[in-house]
Amino acid sequence: MGSATVTPGLRLRSLPVREALRLGRPSDRWFKPALSVAAASALPNLVLCALGRLDLVAYTMAGSLCALYGHDLPYARRATTLARVVLGMFAGVAVALTAASLTHSAVVLIAVGAVLAAVQKAVADASGIGPPGNVIFTFVMAGALFAPQEIGRVPGHLALTLAAGAFAWLVAMAPALRRADGPERRATARALAAAAAHAAAPGPQTRHAATTALRAARHCLRLAGAPTADRRTLHRLLRLAEATLAGSGSSSGPGPGHGSGPGSGPGGGSASEQLHAWAAAVRAHGPLPVPPAVHGLPETDLPGADLPETDLPDTDLRDAAPQARVPRPRLLRSLAPGAAHAPAALRTLLGCALAGYATLLLGVDRPYWAIVTAASIHQANIALTWNRTLQRTLGNLLGVAVFAAAVPLIRTGPVALVLCLLVLNFAAEALISRNYWLGTVAVTPMALLLVEFTGDHPAGRLIGDRVLDTLIGAAVGIAAALAVTNHRTTDRVRHALHATGRARAHAERTLADPAAEPAAVHAASRRLAHSLADLRDARDTAAGEWRRRTLPEQALRAAEEAGHRTLAGTAQRRGGLHPAPESGAA
Repeated sequence: MGSATVTPGLRLRSLPVREALRLGRPSDRWFKPALSVAAASALPNLVLCALGRLDLVAYTMAGSLCALYGHDLPYARRATTLARVVLGMFAGVAVALTAASLTHSAVVLIAVGAVLAAVQKAVADASGIGPPGNVIFTFVMAGALFAPQEIGRVPGHLALTLAAGAFAWLVAMAPALRRADGPERRATARALAAAAAHAAAPGPQTRHAATTALRAARHCLRLAGAPTADRRTLHRLLRLAEATLAGSGSSSGPGPGHGSGPGSGPGGGSASEQLHAWAAAVRAHGPLPVPPAVHGLPETDLPGADLPETDLPDTDLRDAAPQARVPRPRLLRSLAPGAAHAPAALRTLLGCALAGYATLLLGVDRPYWAIVTAASIHQANIALTWNRTLQRTLGNLLGVAVFAAAVPLIRTGPVALVLCLLVLNFAAEALISRNYWLGTVAVTPMALLLVEFTGDHPAGRLIGDRVLDTLIGAAVGIAAALAVTNHRTTDRVRHALHATGRARAHAERTLADPAAEPAAVHAASRRLAHSLADLRDARDTAAGEWRRRTLPEQALRAAEEAGHRTLAGTAQRRGGLHPAPESGAA
C-alpha cells in the first residue's frame, strides 16, 4: 500500500441504475420509527391546531423529528443519545433562526446553511448515530434559515422546539415500560437469522452479513448495561452462532471438528433450522430459548471474552496502524477521529453552497431544498452517492406529483393539514426501508406541507421551485463529490489489512498454545472474524470511489483466505458444535 499511484477506480459508465431503484424487503423494525414520529408530532400539532397557531408547526416538528433516532439502541443508551439529538437539533435551529433574524441576504444565508450542513455531516458520521444521520438536522435547519424571522420571537420558537423534543424523548423511551430488553432481543434475533442464512448458503456475502449482524448484536448487549440472566442467555446464543459461522462456509480449510460439516448444528440436525428457530423465539414476546451447553464455549461472560470497545465498528482506524503511535496533545487526540470524515464534510460544504447559489441565480428566492438535496446525497463513496442521487431525484419528482394531486384536499382546512402531515410522517418512515426513493415520495409533500402551514402559496410556484431545487441540488451535489478526492478509503484498507494480519497472528499463537483456555480461543476467533469484516467493508468502500490509490488486490485476497482458514482452525480447536456430555440443556 505504499504506492501513491492514483487509478481511475470506479468507471462512471458502470454505475448502476436498476439496482439503485430496486425495492427491498422492509426492515424488521420499520414500524417503530414510523409510529414514534407520528405519535411525537400528533400531540403538538393538534394543540397548535386547537389554538389556531399552525404557523408554528415547523418549530414543533423540529423537536418531534428527534423521535426517529436511536431505535436500535438499548434503552439505557437510547436515553442519553436522544438527549444529545434533541440538544443538537436545538443548537442547529438556534443558529438558523438567529441568522434568519439578523439578515435577509440569501447569499449570506446560503453560506451559513452550507457550513452548518457540513458540520452536521461530520458530527453525524463521527458519532455513528445511524439513520437518518445528518439529513433530518439539515432539513430542519435549512427550512428555518429561509423562513421569515424576528429576533424577539426566536426564544419562543426555540422553546417550542425544545418542548417538542422532550416529548419526542418520552415517546421514544415509552416502549421500555412494556419490554425493557426489546432492542437487545431484536439485535440478537437479526444476528441468529443472519448466521442461519450463512449456514444454509455459505458464501462471502452471507458470511459478511452474519459477521456484521453478530458484531452489532454484541455491541447492543454491551451498551445495555449490567449482565442479567436474559442477557447471559443472549450472549450464549450469539456464541453458538459465532461458532457456526467460524466452522462453516470456509472457502479453504475444513468445517468444524469431529466431522461436523456446515449443516450440523447444536444438538444435531440442521444448524440453519436451529438458528432460525432460536431467532423466532428471541424475537417473540415469550421467554428466551434455553441453548444447550456446548463443548469449547465459555458458559459465562468471562473477563476478556468480549472484544474491547476499540474493536467496534466506529473505532478510530488509527488504532489499527501497525506502528506505535506517538503521543499527541489531548486536544488533537479528541479531534483526530473526525478527520477521517473530512472529505465527506468538504463535499457537503461545496455541494450545498454551489447548489444554493445556482438555484438563487435561476430565480428561486428560498433555495433551502437545493441545500437539503445536496446534503442528503453524499455517502461513503461515489457509487453509493450515485445511488442516493438517483433515489433522491426520483423520489422528489414523484413526491411533487403527490403534493400536486393532494392540494385540493390539503386546502380544505387546518384539520386536513394536520392529518395529512401525520399520514405523510408515518408513510415516509414506513416506506424508506424498502428503498430511499420510496420514502422520499412521502418526505417531499411533507416538506411542502410545512410551507402551507404559514399560509396559502401558489401551488404552481411551489412545485416549480421544488423541481428546480431538486435537479440543481442533485447535479451539483454529485459534481462536488466527484471534485473532492477521498484518499481516506484506501488508507482505511491499509489499516484494516494490518489489523487483520495482527488478529490472524494472535489467533494462530492462541491455537498453537496447548494450554490456551476455550475463552481465549473464542475471543481470538471473534477478533479475527471482526477484522475480516472490517477488511471487507473497507475494500467495498474503496472499490466504489471515483479516484483512489491502487488497492493491493492480491494481498487482500490472500489475507481473507488465510483468515478464514484460521477461523476454521479455531472451530476445530473448540471441537465443533456438539452438546457437552451429561449437560443436556443448560
